[in-house]
Amino acid sequence: MIKDLHPNVVKDIAVAVALEGESVESKTWYVYLINLKEVPLETVLITSKGYGEKDGEQVKTSVLRHAFPLIPPKSFKLIEPIDEATFGLNNEYWLSYYIGKDIFDKKFIFLPESIVDGNFIKLPVVNKPGVMIL
Repeated sequence: MIKDLHPNVVKDIAVAVALEGESVESKTWYVYLINLKEVPLETVLITSKGYGEKDGEQVKTSVLRHAFPLIPPKSFKLIEPIDEATFGLNNEYWLSYYIGKDIFDKKFIFLPESIVDGNFIKLPVVNKPGVMIL
């Protein structure tokens, strides 16, 4: 029976952290879901959380949940703002969505200190500087 199931591999979907703006006091960051596919994503669910060690103690952030009924092809959706203070933690985004009757899911994890200028690219579709995981 298991051999009859086809693997639902997530391709052409990215989660990105983008630098929106900066001032003398701070920088503004947002997390985006980027759909690089030629088809829409339906019933999109995303959970986000941060976890890891800071100053020798285990730290966990709240789990946030987001739902979007439809994300068109070749587009992006703002998931949430993100605080620079969490960049020293693992920042996890667990994505689930449908294409037709098939369900897909994938976990995207930004490792501690991976959101740095040296890892910046110009994000596709969003057209802002940031760090992206495919």
